[in-house]
Amino acid sequence: MMSGEKKASNVFANRNYRLVFLGALVSELGALLYSFAVGFYILEISGNNAFLQGLYLALCGVALLLFTPVGGVLGDRFNKAKIMYVCDYIKGGMILLATVLMMILSEPTAHIVILFILGVLGNVVSGIFNPAAGAMLPNIVELQQLQQANAYFSIKSSLESILGVVLAGILYAVLPLNVLFFAVGACFIASGISEMMIRYDHTPSSEPVTIRLAIADMKDGARYLRSQKAILAIMGSVLFINFFIAPVTGNFIPFFIKTDLAGAPTYLFDRFLKPELWSSVFNVCIGVSSLIGAAILSARKQEEKCGIKVARRLCVFSGVMIMLAIGYGCLVSAGVSLNGFLLLFCAGCLALGFLLSFINIPLNTTIQCRVERDKLSKVGSIISVGSQGMIPIASVLAGAVLQTFGSTMLLAACAAGFTISSILLLTNRHVRSL
Repeated sequence: MMSGEKKASNVFANRNYRLVFLGALVSELGALLYSFAVGFYILEISGNNAFLQGLYLALCGVALLLFTPVGGVLGDRFNKAKIMYVCDYIKGGMILLATVLMMILSEPTAHIVILFILGVLGNVVSGIFNPAAGAMLPNIVELQQLQQANAYFSIKSSLESILGVVLAGILYAVLPLNVLFFAVGACFIASGISEMMIRYDHTPSSEPVTIRLAIADMKDGARYLRSQKAILAIMGSVLFINFFIAPVTGNFIPFFIKTDLAGAPTYLFDRFLKPELWSSVFNVCIGVSSLIGAAILSARKQEEKCGIKVARRLCVFSGVMIMLAIGYGCLVSAGVSLNGFLLLFCAGCLALGFLLSFINIPLNTTIQCRVERDKLSKVGSIISVGSQGMIPIASVLAGAVLQTFGSTMLLAACAAGFTISSILLLTNRHVRSL
């Protein structure tokens, strides 16, 4: 047994899994509160500067991209639980320190500088944390329980999207920013406490980690991944898919809310919902449908192959994106019905959330089962770098497009790119073997 515990019908019988789940629940809730607040706060204190917001997202993405391979090397050589709790303690401490500095320095420019520095350093830490966390589950649960374990994690994320984003919207509207940030810092520290109690069989590396050894490990992971043609095909498609989907969630939604929605004389449920709370509504729609999809998969038998099914689901995903792009142009840009687009976007989010569960969970499970255990962190970091690599560029370009051409052009470009990427994946012969 990998975790030294008796096999159980439900993965929650595993103490290590419960600790990982609890730590992830608390830290991801903190990360959600933080990202929600920062996205709107930068727009608020910069006079709705979409390019500045895009630059922030890009710099954070570059930091994550550069340090994820480092995290992959460390994750395969050191105790993954220790990496996780040390990173959470560091991130929590940085957020608390930055909050104190923002209380002392009240100028908007100082706040922007602090948030940019915190965003970059926080993503450096995340780059080290993520590969270790991503490779943890196969070390603490049985292989036949991996789909169930991943499905429960997806349910957790969905519940956070439903409850956490609503909570974030309410807290951002009623609490001072420094109080909200103190709560976020406390979340990361609480997560670290939970992760300190994780125990699993780990053989320490006999070699000291040097730059030469780290580079050799990265090359070893890259050589192994090159031999996995189906995973490479998925990774290549996901890279371009992320390039076109990230601007929708990271750039379009906050800009739409701050310009189209906040600038409208009236909108749907304006007596009950401030404009920022509509972001929570969109996330709740994604969360509810993702939860339903994950719940279905948690009760299903784990499939041996999922590649062609995932490719087909991505094509359906692209169809939803086309519908949303056309809807914005016809309803909002043409001045026909802002409320009509709000309803359409909610319906689109419900569809996208359901599809995401049936795309992400089978893919993660298949990769965790197929990749050798001692290479899982390295391979995971390479896949992460590949899939996330274009996002910083996309964030900057999306900010510039929004500032210059507006939302219609951005959504049209994203829908077209997403469709092309999905079709290329569907026609790739290697995907059928995954």
